[in-house]
Amino acid sequence: MQLYNTLSAEERAVMIDDAGKQRLTLSFYAYAKIEDPKKFRDDLFLAWNALDALGRIYVANEGINAQMSIPEENLEAFRATLEVYDFMKGIRLNEAVEHDDHSFLKLTIKVRHKIVADGLNDETFDVTNIGVHLKAKEFNEILDDPNTIVVDFRNHYESEVGHFKNAITPDVETFRESLPIINEQLQNHKEDKNLVMYCTGGIRCEKASAYFKHQGFKNVFQLEGGIINYAKQIEAEGLESKFIGKNFVFDNRLGERITDDIISQCHQCGKPCDNHTNCENDGCHLLFIQCDECKAAMENCCSTECLEIIHMPLVDQVRLRTGKQVGNKVFRKGKSENLKFKHSGELPNAALAEVEKPADIRQKIKVKKVLLGKAEHYYVKAQVGQFTVENQEVKVGDKILISGPTTGNQELVLDKIIVDGAETQTAKIGDKVTFEVPFRIRLSDKIYKILE
Repeated sequence: MQLYNTLSAEERAVMIDDAGKQRLTLSFYAYAKIEDPKKFRDDLFLAWNALDALGRIYVANEGINAQMSIPEENLEAFRATLEVYDFMKGIRLNEAVEHDDHSFLKLTIKVRHKIVADGLNDETFDVTNIGVHLKAKEFNEILDDPNTIVVDFRNHYESEVGHFKNAITPDVETFRESLPIINEQLQNHKEDKNLVMYCTGGIRCEKASAYFKHQGFKNVFQLEGGIINYAKQIEAEGLESKFIGKNFVFDNRLGERITDDIISQCHQCGKPCDNHTNCENDGCHLLFIQCDECKAAMENCCSTECLEIIHMPLVDQVRLRTGKQVGNKVFRKGKSENLKFKHSGELPNAALAEVEKPADIRQKIKVKKVLLGKAEHYYVKAQVGQFTVENQEVKVGDKILISGPTTGNQELVLDKIIVDGAETQTAKIGDKVTFEVPFRIRLSDKIYKILE
């Protein structure tokens, strides 16, 4: 019975690329009483490993907190593994604004004392007496109320690249630090103000809202599903985004763009930039913002000292970092005297720049076309795509268009097609047809026949 990863991150990345399947990045959480977290953890690992699910998950007696990457084709099967547990029936899965096949490269499920390190004694207050959940439209409306105080319950490196306008952004490195600071700062507004809070996916606010109600705050509200769900709702409903910039995420992407505003600076040169990186020196791993020019000049390092270290022999690098606690503190840093343009605490509401948009090579091609079918698979090494023919026949010599949100619009002429392992001149409705495709395709792609 396998209860651990057998592949390295590098090996997993190659497997993902070779599979050529669309993956979804999502997150969810649930507070519930779990009697045996270790058994719960092992059962989840077995179920999810079989579905090629990856991610970083924490389980505890108080519930589960998960950020994951799942093959799109396995989404419903994954939901079924959650429905086994009463407390996760119908649970909301926060899908990422921007999906990335490499957002997670291992399945890590850890048993912890708590699913979020909040430093609170849950026995001293009612953790179920939470604040009012607000959807995006309601959240926007309450932010316009002059009696509203909005608080960002994320850390300094998260709020620096993106936050709600006029939010209080505590200069903290951990969630637990922010609770007493905000409580003290707002002591005189327990009854006369709306205390509105938000975080990445909602889990921090779930506990924080109950804590602040226990502290005597009368009007406590929280953003339902956090920034991730807010971004989905404003797009779907055509609402104004009162969030500016990027939403920091704790996976290999390190951020997903909500608006085109850049509100932070490269920590080394001061150029408008909101791309996080980790120092290349394994003995440092400082999390900081670095523009492309500084990344090239400094080779992903935060300082000249670290730049010198990465060019040392490996044995000397290991000697220098022996005894230092690194790696697991990769997201807890983000401050250093080497970072001249680091900002935290009170942050601007105005953009320093906008994202430069590349030439749009994916604009829809205005040609007459008819839908043939959809993509089923892509064999990366062979550069062969497989499609299901759904609407009409396709023949050798046909000019086709493959279109999708990631692939864009790509045209090619079929000079050879294969059905059921045999070369043929015509593929009929219901056939699974394969042919060479000199670019990567996704499961969301459609195939069209171009009409001359």
